[in-house]
Amino acid sequence: MPFPEVFLYIPYMRSSEKHCEAIVSNRYIDYIMKHFSILIALFFLLNATISQASSICGELDGRRGIGPYDYRHERRDLLKTVNDHHFTKNVEHLIVPDTGTFGGDLTFVLLVFPNHHRALETMSRLSLRDRTPKPEGARYTTLCYFERAVRFKPDDAMVRLIFSNHLLKINKPDLALEQLLFAIDLEPDNPLTAYN
Repeated sequence: MPFPEVFLYIPYMRSSEKHCEAIVSNRYIDYIMKHFSILIALFFLLNATISQASSICGELDGRRGIGPYDYRHERRDLLKTVNDHHFTKNVEHLIVPDTGTFGGDLTFVLLVFPNHHRALETMSRLSLRDRTPKPEGARYTTLCYFERAVRFKPDDAMVRLIFSNHLLKINKPDLALEQLLFAIDLEPDNPLTAYN
């Protein structure tokens, strides 16, 4: 249904000055009254959907007051410390966990740096290797970690690309294509997005 005509402008002269008188169309008032309840319902539905995603996948509040920080360029000193203690080569290559479980180590890293590219890719590989959506020791599902990364930094094309690859591997090609298109829109000249 097309949006009704909103205003009708009638120019006229009065006392040597031009004036415009706006007359609100009755159709506009009827349209607003008829659809006001739908707009209110949509507002509350959108608000509930956003809060539900936050409750299922958690708030972005870091770890014990640390973070969240952008993996790409915030707190390089903290990134080194977190990587040295929770994201060593043994964890990245899924050989031996540093503090108990791979899921626990990766959870810590992804709570402090939600868009940590290598940790997200490792969480994806762990989930696929163990054939579970929520690896042992992880606080959230693998899809939740991607959702948190996207919610934290929607402009991070690499997160979208890693997410796309994960979705493709779990047989969700339509969603994978959607994330890939987001990545291409964000960085059209990136050879990684063009290659994938």
